[in-house]
Amino acid sequence: MFDLITGQARHIPRRQTVPMLLSIAAEVGAVALIAAASILVATDHVPQIPSMMAFVAAPPPPAPPPPPPPPPAPRATPPAARPVPTTGAFAAPVEAPSRIEPEAPAGLDAGEEGVQGGVEGGVPGGVLGGIVGGLPTAAPPPPPPPPAPRGPVRVGGEIKTPALVYRVEPVYPPFAMAANIQGTVILEAVVDEQGAVQDVTVIRSQGLLDKAAIAAVRQWRYSPLLLNGRPEKFVLTVVLTFHLEMK
Repeated sequence: MFDLITGQARHIPRRQTVPMLLSIAAEVGAVALIAAASILVATDHVPQIPSMMAFVAAPPPPAPPPPPPPPPAPRATPPAARPVPTTGAFAAPVEAPSRIEPEAPAGLDAGEEGVQGGVEGGVPGGVLGGIVGGLPTAAPPPPPPPPAPRGPVRVGGEIKTPALVYRVEPVYPPFAMAANIQGTVILEAVVDEQGAVQDVTVIRSQGLLDKAAIAAVRQWRYSPLLLNGRPEKFVLTVVLTFHLEMK
């Protein structure tokens, strides 16, 4: 103040004013940038509210009207009452009888029981609506066919050969002896239930010796073969050897 009075006051030079203003402006701008960055960072972390869309459905169509009720069924007219005869066998009695005697149906003798409405030729105790002559009786079933005849059993293995109780040696044919024919004849014999040889078949032949072997085996007798307590036919193999002794 005294400087103003004395006239020696110093004025601020104008050259320092411009830098000061620029510094202030720079500080204000920096503060503004920091505030703007803070606002942007804060808005990035704020959750976004999802947008919702609502649709309004149209109201359903009105229900159809109920069907009309069915027409009432026509009432059946009761049959007309038959007039009651006043005369004859079927006339209505004037007074109620004390006891009603049932009439026997036609075709039945006294003492037989029947059913009202039966047919002629029925039987006592029949039912209403029967058949004339009664129900047809079913034919009896046919008898079962007889079992097939069982073939002869071949002996051997678990079935032991029955004992030979009578044996006849074959007679050497003279012409076979003269021709010096020797060899073995193999036969198959079928024996019946009593043990007698029924049939003989040649399996291995020796020509002139076959007939002598068959004739001898046909006279053989065996013990009966019993299976489960029953005699059975059986088949066995017979081997006969013809041999000449040289003198």
